Amino acid sequence: MILAAIDIGSNAARLLICETSVYKDGTVDYTKLNLLRIPLRLGFDVFDNGFISDEKKKQLIETLKAYKHLMSIYKVEAVKACATSAMRDASNSKEILDEVKKVTGLDINIITGQEEANIIYETHIAENLSVNKSYMYIDVGGGSTEVSLFSQNHTIFKESFNIGTIRLLHEKVADEQWEHMKWYIKTHVKDYQPVEAIGTGGNINKIFSISKRKEGKPLPLELLKDYYKELSYTTIEDRKHLYHFRDDRADVIVPALQVYIAIMRWANADEIYVPKIGLADGLIKVLYNEMMLKQLK
Repeated sequence: MILAAIDIGSNAARLLICETSVYKDGTVDYTKLNLLRIPLRLGFDVFDNGFISDEKKKQLIETLKAYKHLMSIYKVEAVKACATSAMRDASNSKEILDEVKKVTGLDINIITGQEEANIIYETHIAENLSVNKSYMYIDVGGGSTEVSLFSQNHTIFKESFNIGTIRLLHEKVADEQWEHMKWYIKTHVKDYQPVEAIGTGGNINKIFSISKRKEGKPLPLELLKDYYKELSYTTIEDRKHLYHFRDDRADVIVPALQVYIAIMRWANADEIYVPKIGLADGLIKVLYNEMMLKQLK
């Protein structure tokens, strides 16, 4: 069965197309056929002005029309599409999504921060790791950060904070928001030590890539601090030249590191695993489970 997920974030819109198959032992394999990312940067409009401009709306619709063509070529059987922080905050999100539905036929669901944390959790990475430790999912996006704690096969908490890379670039995060996140993390992880972090999102994936670490090996917190210091002292142009970052990665990677480092420090996590998954992967798994339930009815 071929499924697709569309994730419309504050920084980019992603299309993930996967083929699902059931192995003889009953486990489900998810094989990525295509992953496409378009840097729409909706958050640049929303976090400054409170709405999505006509130009960004046009770019969004053209992107989704292209995604529809790709899904047709791959013979996608079902698609799950969602929008996150920027669309949550945009005053004209409903009229834009109504137009998207009219032009492309796609139903885009605006999900809450809590729902976003739940969907990321659907990747179930921590279930394959040690039962003697606690694992904390950290997903840093353009508009929000989702954090979940998983310990001894139980979910301890899932929480979303309106602290994201684009909000930070535009100075839209108050000190009180940082203090609340600090209090929340410290309060809720103190009884579940030791904690190891699991990082998702394009920025931590990029750091993992340039670190040249082997797949499955964690990144030490000290290494993240080194990258933060090094990148903070370089210009965006230098980051693009030295690390081959795209425009839409070169500016947000520093505030992203700031968030990962802060949360890891508050949780006393010394290292972070980077499995290179994200919200779209969770959407695929949610969609697959929904499809299976329909077949049982």
